[in-house]
Amino acid sequence: MNITTRPAVDADIPWLLQLRRTTMDAHFSASGAPASEAEHMQRLRKRFDCAEVLLLDGRPAGLLKVARDGECWEIVQIQLDPSLQGKGIGRRLLERVIAEARAAKAQLTLHVLTANPARKLYEQLGFSIVATEGHEYRMLLRP
Repeated sequence: MNITTRPAVDADIPWLLQLRRTTMDAHFSASGAPASEAEHMQRLRKRFDCAEVLLLDGRPAGLLKVARDGECWEIVQIQLDPSLQGKGIGRRLLERVIAEARAAKAQLTLHVLTANPARKLYEQLGFSIVATEGHEYRMLLRP
């Protein structure tokens, strides 16, 4: 699979909002967290300056947002179209971000809903839970 990226633009928002609902609503529900349209939009807009649309053969397939701020980077969001999940794409994207952070000697943080099975992948890649914040775990990967 040929995954490329491009910066997200405002015209992507309707598709990205639908992707977010499709990929996240069940995790919000299982975690007991609210998932209103306004909350989805607020989360989508957070650090939109860092948003990259993932493209599979030129078609939108996901979203990756990484805030690369100094020595503390944050994986703000990673979402893949459900048809692409479980194929190692997310792992490869995360491994690339981890390699970039290590080269920059930056630590990586992220938040994951308590009931989101992606937490297992993050732990396999070396992240550890450092705090529970509401319905989410804050995870950290040191350089």
